[in-house]
Amino acid sequence: MSTPGKEIKVLLFGLGAIGGFYAFILGRNRNVSLSVVARSNYQQVKDNGLQIESATHGNHRVNLSGVYKTPEEITSPFDYIVCTHKAVNPSKIPPLFKSAVNESTTFVIIQNGVGNEEPFRTTFPQNTIISCVTWVGATQKSPGVIAHLQSEDMQMGLFPNANVPQDLEQSRLDTFATLLRTGGTRFQVEEDIQIKRWEKVTWNAAWNSITTLTDVNTQDWLASTPQAMEITKRLMHEVIDVANRCNVPVEHKLADALVDKILGMPGIYSSMHTDMKEGKPLEVDVILGYPMQKAVEFGMDVPVLSTIYALVTAVNGRLSKL
Repeated sequence: MSTPGKEIKVLLFGLGAIGGFYAFILGRNRNVSLSVVARSNYQQVKDNGLQIESATHGNHRVNLSGVYKTPEEITSPFDYIVCTHKAVNPSKIPPLFKSAVNESTTFVIIQNGVGNEEPFRTTFPQNTIISCVTWVGATQKSPGVIAHLQSEDMQMGLFPNANVPQDLEQSRLDTFATLLRTGGTRFQVEEDIQIKRWEKVTWNAAWNSITTLTDVNTQDWLASTPQAMEITKRLMHEVIDVANRCNVPVEHKLADALVDKILGMPGIYSSMHTDMKEGKPLEVDVILGYPMQKAVEFGMDVPVLSTIYALVTAVNGRLSKL
């Protein structure tokens, strides 16, 4: 596969399951020079490359031009920096990219949560940001080997920057969309990506936190007591209330739709639950912390969100001491 035009330099940061999948997609473009920052799997990727085993795309070795252990090793700028790392301590990451950025660099944020763009905008106020919500079923079965199931979808859109001409921002978005299209993955471009971000965080705020706190799957939780359903929906409605106060038009009927969706699935856990079981830091800030911060700013009463945020923060504090 190929896209026409000049070479496009892409750096991908965060080479876990999601990062590995999108490295594969981007690497299918012949005019993309793809480099990655691999941390825990650095040596394996450096020595053996990155491989994907996909139920829909087949088995492939990803085309990599460079493998770094940290962004601070980089000495020249990239056209796109794609961030697929876990959003833990989000304000600490953007400054690491200073040597990889010039005025033409576009950040692509593929993460769970809301408020993810703000640390990048603070550090790089003159750069374009593309914000993405992804739904990809993938795991890293061993370091540098990604297993992808059939599910893949993404919604993306601009986090508008008044310091960049609108037509230039649109051109950068269009170019990245072309890379995804040529790579053969499913996506949609949204006029207001924050709607999709807050819709997904409504899902994540409930299921990520509840499976982590209870250590039971979604079906077992909902079947545990009559109060379980009530608590879950109240939590979702409170997050939706915060979204609306942030001028993001998420409808309250979403809560019923998300519960109906989970009832139609086998019992599942969550990525946060997996991180908890493995003793890793949790994505508290962007899934619960940002909605909580906004609720405090607006003087909102969010008793369930406040309680869940406090409990998950305590769990995260325990994990940070391990």
